Amino acid sequence: MASLDREPLGGRPSMRSPGRRTLWRMGLLALLLASPSANAHPLAPALLNLQERGDGRVEIAWKRPLRVFAAASRSPVVPSSCKPVETLPSTEDGLSATDHWVLDCGKSGLVGQRIGVNGLDATGTDALLRVGLRDGRVIQRVLRPTSAFVTVPERTPPLEVSRDYSALGLEHILGGADHLLFVFGLLLLVGGGKRLVQTITSFTAGHSVTLSLAAMGFVHFPSRPIEVLIALTVFWLAVDLADSTGPRASWMRRAPWLMAGTFGLLHGLGFAGALAETGLPEGEIPLALLSFNLGIEAGQLLFVGAVLGGRLVLGGVAPRVLTWNTRVPVYAMGSLAAFWCIERAALLVW
Repeated sequence: MASLDREPLGGRPSMRSPGRRTLWRMGLLALLLASPSANAHPLAPALLNLQERGDGRVEIAWKRPLRVFAAASRSPVVPSSCKPVETLPSTEDGLSATDHWVLDCGKSGLVGQRIGVNGLDATGTDALLRVGLRDGRVIQRVLRPTSAFVTVPERTPPLEVSRDYSALGLEHILGGADHLLFVFGLLLLVGGGKRLVQTITSFTAGHSVTLSLAAMGFVHFPSRPIEVLIALTVFWLAVDLADSTGPRASWMRRAPWLMAGTFGLLHGLGFAGALAETGLPEGEIPLALLSFNLGIEAGQLLFVGAVLGGRLVLGGVAPRVLTWNTRVPVYAMGSLAAFWCIERAALLVW
């Protein structure tokens, strides 16, 4: 995919920088995209959280995305030996609903008990399981339609921690359209070769730093403003790609590695928000964090490889069409990002 520096969009000079015509087109398309299907994280899983207390009681929170779980009944399965003692009010934030209740599991607690979620095969989605035991240990699992139940072990083997958190990182990046769209914009900006390696490496370094700092508790930012800023990074990059014929090269084009690393810091905070939903297991924090990060990088590399492979195949078939249509993915990218900005900013108000 050729860099847009070499092929002006539309074949004629831009009248303004960034250009009212470009912004107007992106804004119009953003309005057309305002539908429930235009979500940047359509594969966000549900979360079943169980926390043991010292008196034998267990606090349960069942958080489920409304768009995926509203149409049919999906329910947690808890040990039959645990008796319900209290039901607390449910909460809702517009995107998800959370049910709360308390069980009495006696002295035996949750170790050795079977826990899971019924009905995952009907939605085709995953659910995250987090079990906090009274001795301070935290058990983490990813429940899938083919393996929706687990037995709480005495201690989670390191190999299972690495496997589960790698899968969680891979699923998050492949289900996060905003992150992938930003990487796609980087490919359009720098093309291939050495500049691409430098830019992608800088983006990886940026989001790895903030992901680690946030996951370890050294920094903390509210997730909703961060999601707005992530959408803005995608929109800003799209506008710069569309305005490729200005008299002076933008700082993004002069130093793409610096831009990618800077914006990567924000994307890392977004990754940390997903990880915060499940937490990190006691005693295995470095391994879980490393595995989650490696899962993200694996998904990112798969995406880059797929785009470059598609360019290689299609470029040999219809090079003229690809050159003329460089404007199409850029306008689509900017329009989606504009919609996400509006959608996420609205959640800050309401």
